[in-house]
Amino acid sequence: MSKITLAFILLVNIGFLTSSCAHTEAQKRNTSVDKAIANRVDTNSTTDNQQDSTKHQREQLVKISTDYGDMIIKLYNETPKHRDNFIKLAKEGFYNGTIFHRVIKGFMIQGGDPQSRNPKPGVMYGNGGPGYTIPAEFNKKLFHKKGALAAAREGDAINPTKASSGSQFYIVQGRTFTNMELTTLGRQMGRIIPADQKEVYETLGGTPFLDMNYTVFGEVIMGMDVIDKIAAVKTLRGDRPVKDIKMTVSLIDD
Repeated sequence: MSKITLAFILLVNIGFLTSSCAHTEAQKRNTSVDKAIANRVDTNSTTDNQQDSTKHQREQLVKISTDYGDMIIKLYNETPKHRDNFIKLAKEGFYNGTIFHRVIKGFMIQGGDPQSRNPKPGVMYGNGGPGYTIPAEFNKKLFHKKGALAAAREGDAINPTKASSGSQFYIVQGRTFTNMELTTLGRQMGRIIPADQKEVYETLGGTPFLDMNYTVFGEVIMGMDVIDKIAAVKTLRGDRPVKDIKMTVSLIDD
C-alpha cells in the first residue's frame, strides 16, 4: 500500500517558498470545554426541496488531548459519513495511543495511523488504517482554513475518486495569503475562491490549494495554539517528530 498522505504543493510563481499552575490550567481547559458546549449550535443542512437526517442535529464535539494541550473540534453535519466514522472510531478508542506521525510547520499535523501505537524509533508511519476508505464528501463551503480537520488519502494516481483514509486525518496550520496570491492560485486551480474564504485565508490563514481535493469534515474551535506548538517541534526524515506526540481522542457529551 502506498503511503496515505496529502500533497504539499509548492507554487514558486506566487512566492511559496508547579501543581497550582497545573490546577489553574485544568480549570481553564474545563471552562473552555463548557463554553464550547454552550456555544454549540443546531445545524440545518437541508435544501428548500429536500430534508436530510442532519436537520436540527447538534454538531458533535471531540477532544484531542496531547502533552501540548487539548484541542476541541466540532465535526460538521454536512459531511455525515466522515462525521459518523470519526465518532465510531473515537468511541472504540481507536486513536488512543497513536501519534502525530507527520508534522510540517506552516502546513499541517497528521495522525490516525493505528500502526503508530507503541511507536518504534526510526520507523516512518503513514500506511495504516482500519481496512476501508470513505467516499469523498466535498463541500464548497467547507475549506482548509487554519484549524480545519480533514481526511488524508492516497494519491490521485491510484485513487482517482479521492476517497478518504478510514482513519488518518490532518489538522491545518498553513499560513496567511495575500489577495493577489489567492487570485492567482484560484486561476491556476480553475476556480474562483469566494470573497468570504479569501478574507479568512488573508487573516487566519490555511492551505487553500487543498480545497475540493481532500474532504474537510470539522474544525478546531478551541486550542488553536496547540496546533502551533505541535507544528513547531523538531522532526526527523519523513517529517516524524523527534519526540513522539501521542493523542487521546474522546467525545464531548452534554
